[in-house]
Amino acid sequence: MLNARKVETAEPGRHGDGRGLFLYVKPSGSRSWVLRYQVQGRRRDLGLGAYPDVSLAMARQRVTDARRMIAEGDDPIAKRQQANPKTFKDAALELIESKRPGWKNAKHAAQWTSTLETYVFPKIGQVQVSKIETADVIGVLTPFWSVKPETANRVRQRIEAVIDYASALGVRSGDNPARWRGHLDHLLPKPTKVRAVKHHPALGHSEIANFMGDLRSRTGVAARALGFTILTAARSGETRGMTWGEVDLENRTWTIPAVRMKVGKEHRVPLSAAAITHFGPRHDDATLVFESEAKPGRPISDMSMTAVLRRMGRNGITVHGFRSTFRDWAGETTGFPREVIEAALAHGIKDKAEAAYARSDLYDKRRKLMEAWAAVASNNILSGKVIGFSEKLERIR
Repeated sequence: MLNARKVETAEPGRHGDGRGLFLYVKPSGSRSWVLRYQVQGRRRDLGLGAYPDVSLAMARQRVTDARRMIAEGDDPIAKRQQANPKTFKDAALELIESKRPGWKNAKHAAQWTSTLETYVFPKIGQVQVSKIETADVIGVLTPFWSVKPETANRVRQRIEAVIDYASALGVRSGDNPARWRGHLDHLLPKPTKVRAVKHHPALGHSEIANFMGDLRSRTGVAARALGFTILTAARSGETRGMTWGEVDLENRTWTIPAVRMKVGKEHRVPLSAAAITHFGPRHDDATLVFESEAKPGRPISDMSMTAVLRRMGRNGITVHGFRSTFRDWAGETTGFPREVIEAALAHGIKDKAEAAYARSDLYDKRRKLMEAWAAVASNNILSGKVIGFSEKLERIR
């Protein structure tokens, strides 16, 4: 038998309460109730809702109601499907709305909706979610599985999530036809095997000093933002959304809040003298450091730095590729440990055991690394073509 405490702390897996009631806990921590029963010799799994929206007491009451229906000769799942013929599109849009408050980036909802509208809704959007089978899922994925494997796998994951949601609501039963392991992995090639991963084109690190010399001759906010992004090994979105409130000039530190980081964790960036020379005059804390000249109060667009590269005749590289340039330089030409380099790039640690012990952000060691990078990128000149650091710092303040 379960109790409230066990329900809250149960490990991933299936936990029985009696009378066919089970609590299913996924590795992600999400919990849902299922009633397992038989009708005419056929096993059925009836979703009773997700915890904590459905408490243990509520789940037990729903079991009682369902058992009464079974005793009267009815099938609860069939009854529910007749009363609520929910389509896949209905379930998908409901799931997106239920997830929206928990997504830190508003773009997630738009991305979900866009991919489903493009690839899924035209084929199975109007099909009752209770009737979707493996053939339906294969029919959606096959046309672009080999052409866009990363996108196709993302679509598969979203189909799986929608069907899981419908099962939790109790409007469908049985295994999920979109699951990968032990099912679709026997029918489709692994996405990673379909096509080699395409990396962002990057500049060779031996060319960085010449490139930065050319960049210093460029004017405008986008050019300054690009130079700063390169010298901090930051992601372009982190630079574009940067406010003066995140900058501590006295300690030469840029603190990016967790909500703006890809890994959802606050990240401190040590600022080299060369990086600070890319700032304009300081304003109040809420003001963007690299504010759009055309649209005051708005960040520069995600294409503005790319446009700088195009004007420089660098059509074969991307802004994001400079993170690879930095990574290659640090790994091939310096003695800095891998964990310091990865911390500078704000990469999450995939190994859970390693992550548990990685409590330090290695800030002091990263400062030395970024100073070395700035020296290489600036060809050891922080004066002359680049305005003196002390003079620039006084102007900013």
